[in-house]
Amino acid sequence: MNNHLRLGFVGTGRIARALIAGLSQREHTVIFGFDKEPAALASIAADYFLLPCLSIEEVALKSQVIILAVKPYQMEEVLGALKPSLTTSHLLVSVAAGISSEFIRKNSGESMRVIRVMPNTPAFVGKGMTALCRGKMALDDDILLASELFRSIGRVAILDELQMDAATALSGSGPAYMFHILDSLAEGGVQCGLSREEALLLGAQTMIGAATMVLSGRKGPEELKQEVTTPGGTTEAGLKIMDEKNIRQILVATVAAAAARSRELMK
Repeated sequence: MNNHLRLGFVGTGRIARALIAGLSQREHTVIFGFDKEPAALASIAADYFLLPCLSIEEVALKSQVIILAVKPYQMEEVLGALKPSLTTSHLLVSVAAGISSEFIRKNSGESMRVIRVMPNTPAFVGKGMTALCRGKMALDDDILLASELFRSIGRVAILDELQMDAATALSGSGPAYMFHILDSLAEGGVQCGLSREEALLLGAQTMIGAATMVLSGRKGPEELKQEVTTPGGTTEAGLKIMDEKNIRQILVATVAAAAARSRELMK
């Protein structure tokens, strides 16, 4: 085990479960975890290769990288409990929305290396999107390690910390927007004669295909949209309703509201 990377999770909620699901498949990695709710810890240990710890201090003792997967309002208390057990050899990785790397460093130790990340729940299926930024004391090797870890569960974008609220709003919260949009499109399909199962299949696979075309990088969304839209055709009829209802501005405002809330969490 000495040549294995030792990861320790503090908190085993939904996003931690998604990360553990992906990272537990990674070779030469041992995962430890602590949760103040023993039932939550037992549940995740039953599903994935995770070694339960009895305390936050035990996580620090056994881990090289500590992933802080707690609610934003819990962060100060957790760091206070963790601080006496930390050394300069630890790397702290925070997934808490709205909590700056400086807040974590100042509450854990001025010399602590901190990476702030915003993953999302498609990590469960290896299709996550994670935004990362480095704290003041973090090294190049730290951001490289964090990038490599989170690439095991999807794609990674390295950003400036000032961009993290926007990333939280777009990709962190984004799966919920996609589910809401998909559910609405499927309901339209049902009202037009499809079964619920058929409508979800057609809608979900279409969403995957459209996103894959954008990620290929050959053409942007607007150009791809125009290629599907025949004058006087069915797509144009649907897009006309979206324009009349101002769907574009609604979605822009959705991201803006989530980003504003992310900023508020730090106040």
